[in-house]
Amino acid sequence: MAPKKKQVIGTISLQVPAGQANPAPPVGPALGQKGLNIMDFCKAFNDASVKNFQHGTPIPVLITAYADRTFDFVMKTPPATWYLLNAAKKKKGATAPSFAKPEGSVTMAQCREIAEAKMADLSANDADAGAKIIAGSARSMGLAVKG
Repeated sequence: MAPKKKQVIGTISLQVPAGQANPAPPVGPALGQKGLNIMDFCKAFNDASVKNFQHGTPIPVLITAYADRTFDFVMKTPPATWYLLNAAKKKKGATAPSFAKPEGSVTMAQCREIAEAKMADLSANDADAGAKIIAGSARSMGLAVKG
């Protein structure tokens, strides 16, 4: 006999810094609405995120809540904008990217490295197509793409 499937009562999408999940907003209220144990999630997320990512890296996480008040979560790769800002050594992108001169620059080689790191979350067939997607994101942030 196949095991019974749990009844899903909802999904929650959050972006939490690696190793810094705590019961404060946005984590606490989002999990509390579904009746989940907030501290269990915080401990599990912090342990898993620190193993795979640098402390403080923003991690998108998709939490599936079940009727028996249990949960599963899936961590995605950090946002492309975070990788691009680190590659350009900038704190933030341009406020009006289409009108201002570029705030910084990245190379196509850096775009390719970022695409390879994010390949699981991109809708690209290969690293070259992924690099073009990342380069487009860089331009929309006000970064120049060289080479």
